Formats: sequence, structure tokens, C-alpha cells
Amino acid sequence: MNRNLPIANPIVTRFAPSPTGLLHEGHAFSAGFAYARAMQAGGRFLLRIEDIDSTRCRPEFETALLEDLAWLGLTWEQPVRRQSEHFAEYGRALDNLTRRGLLYPCFCTRKQVLAEIARIGGAPHAEDGAALYPGTCRHLSADQRTARIAAGENYALRLDLAAAFAGLPALFWQDQVHGRHSVTLQSLQQSLGDPVLARKEIPASYHLCVTLDDARQGVTLVTRAIDLMAATPLHRLLQALFGLATPDYAHHPLLHDASGERLAKRHNAPSLRIRRQSGEHPADLWRRLGYDPGLFGF
Repeated sequence: MNRNLPIANPIVTRFAPSPTGLLHEGHAFSAGFAYARAMQAGGRFLLRIEDIDSTRCRPEFETALLEDLAWLGLTWEQPVRRQSEHFAEYGRALDNLTRRGLLYPCFCTRKQVLAEIARIGGAPHAEDGAALYPGTCRHLSADQRTARIAAGENYALRLDLAAAFAGLPALFWQDQVHGRHSVTLQSLQQSLGDPVLARKEIPASYHLCVTLDDARQGVTLVTRAIDLMAATPLHRLLQALFGLATPDYAHHPLLHDASGERLAKRHNAPSLRIRRQSGEHPADLWRRLGYDPGLFGF
């Protein structure tokens, strides 16, 4: 066998953190998961900075995460894609959906949504218990929408799921851990309702940006934690609407602390910075996370 032959369609993975705090072991596990999948297949590993939320993302956290990932032995291709540098691109995608009649302005505040749900006697709830948007602004006329925008009312842009599914073929996506999944209008309506794709403070949503970014960067395997699996059907729908290729997926388990709490920034999980400042060797951390340190050069 000639081991020097080029690899056809090499696997491309990515790790895409948001610089809203310091990385912890859960992030290391997720980065290692993507990195290992790529390296074991002779593929490529990308780093993307998901910094669309200017109210929470900070430069010092980006600097820290780059230092932490380098300490872990990860290497990635340059240049690093930063979402904050591509709002014009996301805006063009939103304009595309608007021209096709798939987006509508929603003027409801969170308080108004809850009040409307109470008025109509309740609304369906998503799996996480959150009340689903009841579609209040979906039924506004074009004149009403134009007048409210002209009056300066704040609004978000929601995807009209029913309109988006019209004329589409059956949609599926493949998870290397959890198998094949179908995407239906009913399941999305029951899990997300008409999702927000843009709002005043964040001009493009996570769902829109990550879908466009993965396609633009040629990602062939999207690896991420199981808590994001519920969003994948929406991403598959957006791929269909924009005519984008569908990657494979691999959703991995979440890490938990000794008390059973999931590791998260908001739960003050011990940071990687603390680990490295305490003198811990990255090889020991990789072993604790279940990885072969040799994959990362140790």
C-alpha cells in the first residue's frame, strides 16, 4: 500500500469557542474530540472564534483561550475565522431569506410573549421547559409591519418555519454517535417555534452564523456537545434553504463535576488557566479526559 497517496476528501473538523469567559475541562474535552477525529483520519482541524455577542465577548478571553489551547498541544490552520468580521456576509444571507418571504419582524418583548401565552391559556413548551413563541407577529399585515418599523420599534427577525418547509424535500442528517435523524416541520415547531435569526443587539444568530461558517470553511464533520443536538434540525433546514452541503455530525457527552453538575462557565467550573498555573502537565489532563496524550504531542 502506498502511504504517500493523497487522501480523498479529508475530514475537516472545527472547535468554535465563544470568548465570554475562561475555558474549562469541558471545553478541552470538546476541542480534543474534534482534534482527535481529524488527526486520526489524517484530516484538518480548524479554530473559529464565535464572537457575535459583543455585549459578552471580550478580547482578553480570546487571548486566554488561544493560550490555553496552545498549552494543550493543539495546532490549527491560519487565519482563524472570527464571526465579528463577517456580519456583512450574514446580513446578505438574511436579506436572501427576507426576499423569499421566509423572515418576518417580531416586535414582541419577552414580557409581551409571556403575557400573550397567558392570554391564550398557555402555549406548547420545548423539551427544556421554555414556552414556545406563539406566533403573535407572524400574522401582522405588510402595512402593519412597515408602519411599526417606520415608527422606530425594535424588532427581531424570525424564520417562518411553515413557509420555509414549503416545497422542500424530506430532510435528514447523520450523527456518527446517535445515528440517522429526520427533520420535520412538526418536530421543529414543537422544539423551537419560529426561531430568531437576528435581533438588534446581535445582528445574526448563532444558528445562522454557525451554519454559514461550517459551509464556508468546508467542515465535513461537526463535533459538539449533546446539549446542542436539539439545534441541529434547524441547521439542517438552513442548509437546505441556502443550498449548502450537509456535513456529518458527532455529538459527544457533557462533562460533570463530582456533584453531578455539568461543567459550565456560569457554574464557575475550574478554568484551564488555573490548571496550568498550578503546574499540571497537559498530558495528565488529557489522560484524565480519556485521550491519548500522544495525539497532542506529549
